[in-house]
Amino acid sequence: MRLTCPHCGERDLREFYYQGDAVALNRPDPDATDVEWDDYVHNRDNPAGETRDLWYHEGGCGAWIVVTRNTVTHDVLCTELASDLKEASA
Repeated sequence: MRLTCPHCGERDLREFYYQGDAVALNRPDPDATDVEWDDYVHNRDNPAGETRDLWYHEGGCGAWIVVTRNTVTHDVLCTELASDLKEASA
């Protein structure tokens, strides 16, 4: 798989470090139950189809990018700088 870094252009996947889902997680309250904390720490959705993931361009410019991709077809649909998305939502 190849990813397009908004700064560096198209690069091999080996230059990037996968961080996980690019969605906000709702952290439980400090007094939450063990079951709620276990769910928060260990359980994530694993959908088939379109996902948004957070990747770090470790072997390149050091940018954090959000990759929209299809887990069924392995198509990369879009890459965006995470900082641009954060600024747009503020």
